Amino acid sequence: MSKIKQFLPIILLIALALIWGSSFILMKNALKVYSASQVATMRMFFSFLFLLPLTIRNFHKVPVKFFLLITLVGLLGNGLPAILFANAQTKLSSSTAGVLNSLTPLFTLIIAVAFFKQHFSSTKITGIIIGMIGAIVLIVFKANGSIETNYQYGSYIFLATLCYAWSVNLIKNYLHELPAVAISATALLFIGPAYGYYLFAHTDFIYKTMHDAGAGQALGFVLLLALFGTAISLVLFNKLVQITTPVYAASVTYLIPIVALFWGFIDGEPISYIQLIGLVGILLGVYLANKNYTKS
Repeated sequence: MSKIKQFLPIILLIALALIWGSSFILMKNALKVYSASQVATMRMFFSFLFLLPLTIRNFHKVPVKFFLLITLVGLLGNGLPAILFANAQTKLSSSTAGVLNSLTPLFTLIIAVAFFKQHFSSTKITGIIIGMIGAIVLIVFKANGSIETNYQYGSYIFLATLCYAWSVNLIKNYLHELPAVAISATALLFIGPAYGYYLFAHTDFIYKTMHDAGAGQALGFVLLLALFGTAISLVLFNKLVQITTPVYAASVTYLIPIVALFWGFIDGEPISYIQLIGLVGILLGVYLANKNYTKS
């Protein structure tokens, strides 16, 4: 049992990397039929349904005083990033999206230092600068080396990783005593129905599902995304945050780009030197920023 506890962080880290690294290719294929808003709201609503049994079972474990904070965690850790990533991938490749997602640990550290009194050093500053340069390379340049005119789509992922970073720090600093399952299920309880209402009342989701060619397959991709990419991974990630540090947990993004690039390559996306330069810059920055991480 002690060995399981010893290796649990790395097991969770690898599982999350495989799940989240595959999320980008699932979104890409779902977007062939559904709009970005539909993919995002479907993901949240179906995740809410998948976790509903756990919500009912664990709801009593969450004090009322935490409801507002957990709703904020749900929006920052799931609701807003789902919308931002879906919109970003209407113009960006799944592999580029996966690489840009690696900014999460950098923002996690910046927020931890600025708002939660974490230790800072010149090495961490250097890491943050290098990582940001890598991200800028990916946002400004296309895979073929030309200037990206739709750079705002890369900025969507920039904002999404900032949301992730806030969510991680809030969980670690204010919700660490609550069960991970209870946090996950309750977070979606407050946002899932709202997303579902928008999906059914304000989009043509039902018509597309019934009449568009390939809708069944696209729906299957979203269901996989909701079940694994949000519902299951949310529980695993919150558990990882609780048993480690925020930056360690966010460092799952070291591995996510590798998985995302693999799926992109399988799907016919070229791997360019621009992507590799950006990836190396971000990962080097994350490494330096996390080096000798300590909590003051």
